[in-house]
Amino acid sequence: MSTQKKGSCLCGTVRYEIVGNFESFFLCHCEYCRKDTGSAHASNLFSTTAELKWISGQSKIAIYNLPSTKHVKSFCSNCGSALPNIQNDGKLLVVPAGSLDEQIGITPNAHIFFASKANWDQNLENIATIDGPPG
Repeated sequence: MSTQKKGSCLCGTVRYEIVGNFESFFLCHCEYCRKDTGSAHASNLFSTTAELKWISGQSKIAIYNLPSTKHVKSFCSNCGSALPNIQNDGKLLVVPAGSLDEQIGITPNAHIFFASKANWDQNLENIATIDGPPG
């Protein structure tokens, strides 16, 4: 059974739909993913069979290919939110998990490039949790 999931950017200009299933979900700690997310890791879903359909805002999608690497980032040129992209000559769909507007039924398979993780990315389960903004 094929699934259908919708997603969008932060400002809502770009909207998309994924039809199909994700085969894997990785948390990537490489220096490029940390830099382009501004966080400890990127959280990306991967599929070789799902189809990406742009619903709106396709003219606002920017794509950056990091020279001399395979690193690609698609994002909304209005708000900067990460968006899906197609890599490996159209054979691989990469979807930033946080860009989906719906819950997904898959949990991460693995941390990748873990040896490159940020030095502050340790024992985070032991720090305080706050259900809203600080203060």
